[in-house]
Amino acid sequence: MIVNSEQRLELLRTARREFERGDAADPAFYRRKIADVWARAQASPAYAKLGDFSWDTFRALPVTTKEQLKRDPWSYVAAPVEAAAKYYETTGTTGTATPTPRLAEDIIWNTVSVARAWGDLVGTGDRVLSLLPSDVVPVGDLVAGVCEYLDVPHTRAYPFATGICDWDRLAEVWAALRPTVVFLAPGVALQATRLFKQRGRLAELRSSVRALMLLGEVSVPALRARLGHWWGATAYDASYGSTETGTLAATCPRDRLHLLTVANYVELAGDTGAEPLGDRGAGRLVVTPLNLYARPLLRYDTGDEVEVTSGCDCGRATPVVTVLGRATDGLRIQDTALTPHLVEQIVYGATTATGYLLETDPAGRRFRLLLERDVDADRSGEPAAAEAVRAAFRDHGLDCAAVLFLNSLPSTTKSGGSQKSWKRSNIRIVTDRSVEDW
Repeated sequence: MIVNSEQRLELLRTARREFERGDAADPAFYRRKIADVWARAQASPAYAKLGDFSWDTFRALPVTTKEQLKRDPWSYVAAPVEAAAKYYETTGTTGTATPTPRLAEDIIWNTVSVARAWGDLVGTGDRVLSLLPSDVVPVGDLVAGVCEYLDVPHTRAYPFATGICDWDRLAEVWAALRPTVVFLAPGVALQATRLFKQRGRLAELRSSVRALMLLGEVSVPALRARLGHWWGATAYDASYGSTETGTLAATCPRDRLHLLTVANYVELAGDTGAEPLGDRGAGRLVVTPLNLYARPLLRYDTGDEVEVTSGCDCGRATPVVTVLGRATDGLRIQDTALTPHLVEQIVYGATTATGYLLETDPAGRRFRLLLERDVDADRSGEPAAAEAVRAAFRDHGLDCAAVLFLNSLPSTTKSGGSQKSWKRSNIRIVTDRSVEDW
């Protein structure tokens, strides 16, 4: 247990009181919390010369970019590794893995924040199955920690790792636990659906499930609707964040991601720089997590393109965020932006495919899609589905050269969390002359 002393128990109580104060975070609250972050950050080499805190000084501070952090991650660490409760690293799907030690304070604050949000969806009477990686990255520990905090029985079973739980073992664990809530990445959900259909066990295994909590990758409404239909459950976009920052947003009962504004100060960056978050807007998300201790970050540019709106009939007052993906993930095809969000909304909205691979030439002149047909798909409908996909791209000014259906795609397009990066696993650059034949 991470709470093993009176000091840590009191910290947990403090975090609980702060998050139970409601969703309101006024200017005085942010000034006090950011002043504390500022003081902790000065213990790191990167922020050692900050000087005295003032709100004007904070607003004038240049953003910390993802590239800066990746280039010299240890200079942002404010505590020795031996003081950490746990040591993590990022997955490395966008480059070199970033070391991320966490103190008990980091873990307790983040766990209580997420538990408060997920507590509207997970609670008494639930049984949780977590199909998330637990090696090195923190997401598996986060789900387990939240379940412990909420007093919900749970187990972990990540079928893509070499170890105890392969797909056969997963099916037996699933049948024994009969989970009501399953946490998993979207790609893992697609692969599990395929395999359980192939083995004739989907009807049996889905019978207890009422909620699929998707995290680890960006998911789109069309995919969540498709998974919800297959599983007879509600699929939620469970949370958004990173190993570097902790959790930045969490779902509500209406399947909308709400920014955790009591745990993070949020800004949006555009052509004129980063500005405080208003009722709505779009740009790159810039955050100052208010409860980081091992590696405090000030005005951290996540590199993620987002849209922010206000108003949700779930009753939460916090802003709603739609994550469009990393700014560096998008491609330019035929001089038009092509994002993971657009591709997946089209693929899963217009077809019953359980995966896709996008192929393009190095110059981005042409592209085509390889779609993995569902196990029980009616192949006679594939020409119409392919034309629907091409028509949807044309509506966005893009000409998809071809849409082809295959029986299966590489598992790296599905494995989520541990291996998943859109640019690496869902895109293939084709360099031979066959591109001209598309």
